[in-house]
Amino acid sequence: MFRQFGRTAGAILLATTVASCGTTPLDTFDLVTSYPAVSAKNRKNIQILIAAPAALKALDGENIVINTSPGEIEYLKGAQWGDRLPNIVQSRLVQAFENTGRLGGVGRPGDGLAINYQIITDIRAFGVDTFNSPRMAVVEIATKILNDKNGEVRSTRVFSASAPVRGTGNAAYVRALNEAFDKVTGEIVSWTLSVI
Repeated sequence: MFRQFGRTAGAILLATTVASCGTTPLDTFDLVTSYPAVSAKNRKNIQILIAAPAALKALDGENIVINTSPGEIEYLKGAQWGDRLPNIVQSRLVQAFENTGRLGGVGRPGDGLAINYQIITDIRAFGVDTFNSPRMAVVEIATKILNDKNGEVRSTRVFSASAPVRGTGNAAYVRALNEAFDKVTGEIVSWTLSVI
């Protein structure tokens, strides 16, 4: 009986060892936004909805995009976003608008707010260009302000920012992407508050 138990335990240990050898944990990253400095007056009577951003398939996932030449992409090895990139962008935009304290409410679809405007975004670029020196993180997000009452587009604008990659390793790439994203987020918030 002891011999049979020993064989079973050995088989379980071997299976566990083989399974753990095949998976290398990925560095997992998030984006953070600062408190955007805005000079717009309070809009406490206005509530906005941040729609889920649109994105091409290459950007609509957890992979971190590296542009190795114009029109050619790869994914950063050993690294991933903590969620689908559009989900992270949507969450950070909600936080950035909330951090201003200028609006009556900010939410996502399903939050049950009485919406005045929808902020509709399209992630056009979100990656690091490595084919030039210095390597540059590039973020571009097209944004529309839609009047939720009548469906009219109030205004449209494309926001773009870049930041150099300082240092090496996955964290350096993500720091540069975060810096460019933070610039774009601040501009989207300031512009939106000046328009609505």
